[in-house]
Amino acid sequence: MADSSFKQPIAATAPKPRGATSGFQWGKWLLVAFVFGFLGLILLVPALNVFVQAFKGGLPGLLDTFTSKFFLHAVKLTVITAAITVPLNTVFGLCAALSLANKNFPGRSLLISIIDLPFSISPVVAGLMLVLLFGNRGWFGPLLDANGIKIIFALPGIVMASIFITMPFIAREVLPALEEAGTQQEEAAATLGATQWQTFWRVTLPSIKWSLLYGLILTNARTMGEFGAVTVVSGNIVGKTQTLPLFIEEAHTQYNSQGAYTAALLLACLAVVTLVLKYLLERSAGIKSKGH
Repeated sequence: MADSSFKQPIAATAPKPRGATSGFQWGKWLLVAFVFGFLGLILLVPALNVFVQAFKGGLPGLLDTFTSKFFLHAVKLTVITAAITVPLNTVFGLCAALSLANKNFPGRSLLISIIDLPFSISPVVAGLMLVLLFGNRGWFGPLLDANGIKIIFALPGIVMASIFITMPFIAREVLPALEEAGTQQEEAAATLGATQWQTFWRVTLPSIKWSLLYGLILTNARTMGEFGAVTVVSGNIVGKTQTLPLFIEEAHTQYNSQGAYTAALLLACLAVVTLVLKYLLERSAGIKSKGH
């Protein structure tokens, strides 16, 4: 009988050649250097240049732009557009996500594709579609003019273009969170006698709050920075239908570099705030998921 204490020899793992490890390390660092160099050339250097050029004229140059009536009107119109667009898209995004999550029905995939349509259409084309519908020679233009309603080259057209461009953000952020959470908690709340409204506020909303806030941030940032669609439907009328991105373009073409870079600085600060909030939300969501 074979000795039970006998053990098969363990095959020794052959050591990796030192040259192969060194080559892998060099390749990794070269790849990292390329990524940082590309980001610096495409993103960081232009952003830094905006800050430098904005402060090039000193504090008086900044104050001249900030106190300009055209600049203040552009900021006001941008804020009003965002104040209308974000709540409307929030309601639509929540309704769309709740209707699609954990449900199978004919046409579901088609409906999701339609919601994603603004991602695949050029903003300029989206603005042109609104002009063809609501312009003076559009489908509904004569009827609107007869009733004194002006959409194109006015605030309603700007809001409609912004809503169309930012429509998918909240729905696409909330939908995965709803599908991951499932329906067990809602069913349990309904069993205990909770109404649909109570279930939404006390069960559904807390489970999707991070995704919803993330979608709100993206929607607000895109609304304030939208250029293509707003250019077409607004007409870029100075002091009337000019949002902040349009003000930057107008100031640049009029060789008002100080005004253009100052307004761009404001949008750049908005982008920085958006990135910081995005990081904080992702970190909070990560900590919460680890806690569970």
